[in-house]
Amino acid sequence: MGRYLVTAGLPYSNGRLHVGHIAGCYLPADIWVRYLRLRGEEVRYVCGSDDHGVAIMLTATKEGKTPAEVAHFYNQQHQLDFKGLSIDFDVYGSTSASKFHRTASQHFFLSMLEKGLFEKRTTRQFFDEARKMFLPDRFVKGDCGFCGAVEQNGDQCESCGKLLDVDSLKNVRSTLGSEDATVPGTAGVVTVRETVHWFLDLSRFQPQVEDWLQQAQLRDSTRVYVKSLVNNGLVTRSMTRDIEWGIPLPIDDPDAKGKVLYVWFDAPIGYISNTMELMEREQASEKAEGACGEYEQWWKSKDSKIFHFIGEDNTIFHCLIWVAMLSAEGTFSLPSGVIVNQFLNIQFPDKDVEKISKSRGSAVWIGDYLQEGGDPDILRYYLTSIAPEKARTVYKPEDLIQKNNADLANVLGNFINRVLSFNQKYVGAIVPDYDPKKCDVVDHNFVNELKRTFIEATEALDNISPKHALQILMDFARSCNKYIDDKKPWSTRKTDMELTKVTLYHGIRAIYFLTITLSPFMPNKTKLVAQMLDIDLAQCNWNSAIDEFPVGKKLGEPVILFQKI
Repeated sequence: MGRYLVTAGLPYSNGRLHVGHIAGCYLPADIWVRYLRLRGEEVRYVCGSDDHGVAIMLTATKEGKTPAEVAHFYNQQHQLDFKGLSIDFDVYGSTSASKFHRTASQHFFLSMLEKGLFEKRTTRQFFDEARKMFLPDRFVKGDCGFCGAVEQNGDQCESCGKLLDVDSLKNVRSTLGSEDATVPGTAGVVTVRETVHWFLDLSRFQPQVEDWLQQAQLRDSTRVYVKSLVNNGLVTRSMTRDIEWGIPLPIDDPDAKGKVLYVWFDAPIGYISNTMELMEREQASEKAEGACGEYEQWWKSKDSKIFHFIGEDNTIFHCLIWVAMLSAEGTFSLPSGVIVNQFLNIQFPDKDVEKISKSRGSAVWIGDYLQEGGDPDILRYYLTSIAPEKARTVYKPEDLIQKNNADLANVLGNFINRVLSFNQKYVGAIVPDYDPKKCDVVDHNFVNELKRTFIEATEALDNISPKHALQILMDFARSCNKYIDDKKPWSTRKTDMELTKVTLYHGIRAIYFLTITLSPFMPNKTKLVAQMLDIDLAQCNWNSAIDEFPVGKKLGEPVILFQKI
C-alpha cells in the first residue's frame, strides 16, 4: 500500500466557483483520490482557500467589510459548492484563518534568509496614481515586450509564456478603475516608482528544477512548456509586496514595515499548513511551536508521493517557483507530479466560443447550477467527458443535455434498468443460478471484454487521465447493450429459460463491474445502483470489480437512474 498526498490548487477567496474551476483541477483530483482509495492506498486530499492579496482588500473596501470577512465568506461558499458536487476534501483550510499558516510561511522566508538566498534591493514597480498604491502584477495590463501580445497581465505573458516586469510590459494601464481615486483625472494612469523588496534568484535552483522535470509525473505538454521556460533561464523575482493584507515579513528591518510575503510565496505553503491542520484534527502528536509533527510523514518522507492538481495558469508557480522554494528550504519533499489541465472555454447557444469571464457574465456558476436542481453527477460526468487534459475544450449547455440523454439515460441507465427489471420479472429479486455449460462464444467474448476494459481503465487512471478512463468504461457500457441485443433474452425466455439466465447473470455481473469502476466519477448514482444490487460500495475495492457476482444473492428494487432532460 502506498501513501499519497493529493492537493488541488487553492481557489482565491474573492469570487464564486464556475465550471472551469471544477474541470481544471478539483474534479480530476477527486476522481483520482477515489480511485486510489478503491485501490487500497493511504490517501489524504488537501485543499483550502487562498486568502491574501490586493484583490481581497479592494473587495473589502467596496463592500464595507474587512479582508478577513471577505475571505471567510467565500471560503464558506466554496465549501458549499464542493460539497454539492461531492468533491470531498479531507481538509479545506484557509491561509488567513489557519493557526499554522503564518508560522509555516515565515519559516520558509527565514530559512532562505538565513542561507543568504534573499537579496534586499531597491527596485522599480508599477504605481497606481489614482489610488496612490503600488500595483501587484495581476492589476496591471499591457503589451508583451517579447512577442507583442496585447492585454497581458503584469507577471507573465499567456501567449509566449515569458515572465514580464516593468521593463518588458509595454503600454501599461491599471485595471483597478476610478473608484476611490484620490487624485481626480488619474484613473488608470500607471507610473513607475522605487521601493524596497526581497528578491529570490530562481536561477540558483535551475539544476534542481531541471532534475525534477526529468523525474516528475507531468503531462507531455506541461513538460515541454516548463522546459522551454527553464531553457530561457530562470530569473530573480521579488517575494515581497507593498500591501497590508498578507503574511508580514518576520524581520526587524525598517524597510520591512508594511511589507508582506508575495501571495504566490505563501499560497502553496497552504498545502503544508492545511496538512498540519488535518493532522491535528486526526489527533496527531504535536511538536514545538504548535506545529503538528505528523505532517512530516506526508511532506518529508520518501514513502509519500505528493501530487498537485492545477489549472494551466498556475503552471509556472507550481513547476518553477514552488520547486525552487522547496529546494531552497531543503527539508520538504518535491512533488512527485504536477497534473495540469488546460482552460475550459464556454459557448452559449448562438454565440461564439469565449473565455469564462466573471466580468462579462460568461460563466456557469456552481452555486446556480445546484440551486436550480442540477444533478451533481451529471455535471461530473459531462465535465470529465470534455476535460481539457491535453488541450482547451468548450463547455456547451446543450451538449451537457445531449450527453445526459444519449450517454447516461440511453446507454448506461437503459442497460442497468433493462437487465434488472427483466431479471426481477422473470427470475425474481435474486441473481440467477445459471449453468456455465450454457455459455457460448458471445458470453465468453463479453467476459473477456469486461476484463480487457478493466485493464485499460486501470492503466488510464494510473496515468492520471480520468477522461480516457471514462471513455473506456462508457464504451464498455455500449457493448453491454449490444450484448443484451445479441442474446435477445426476451426471445430465449420463451424457449430456453436456462439460456436466458446465462444472459441475465452476465448482465448483472457487468452492472456490478460498472458500479465499482464508475464510482469515482459518479459517486451518488453508483450508490443507487449499489442499492439495486444490495451491496455496500464501501466494502468493495477496485480489483473486486472483475470478480464474479455471487449467484443466488438477493437484489434490491430497480429504479430509473437517469431522467432525460
